[in-house]
Amino acid sequence: MAKAAKMPDNFEAGLAELENLIAALESGNAPLEEALARYQRGIELMRFCESKLADAEQRIRVLEGGELKPFNPEENA
Repeated sequence: MAKAAKMPDNFEAGLAELENLIAALESGNAPLEEALARYQRGIELMRFCESKLADAEQRIRVLEGGELKPFNPEENA
C-alpha cells in the first residue's frame, strides 16, 4: 500500500501544489493510474486548503466580535 503524502506546511504551499496537480491533469499526458493518484492528492489538498481558509475565517470572526464585516479596501487607504 502506498504511503500517504505529507500535507503542506501552510495554505500557500498547499495551493501551489494543487495548482501544479491541476496543470498536470489538464495536460492529459499521465497514464490512468497516475492521473487517478493525482486526482486523489488534489482532493486531499483541496480539503486541506478549505480547512485552512475556514480556520482563517473563524479567527477573523473572533477578532471582529463574532461577525464578518465586508472588506472595503478604500477605507484602509
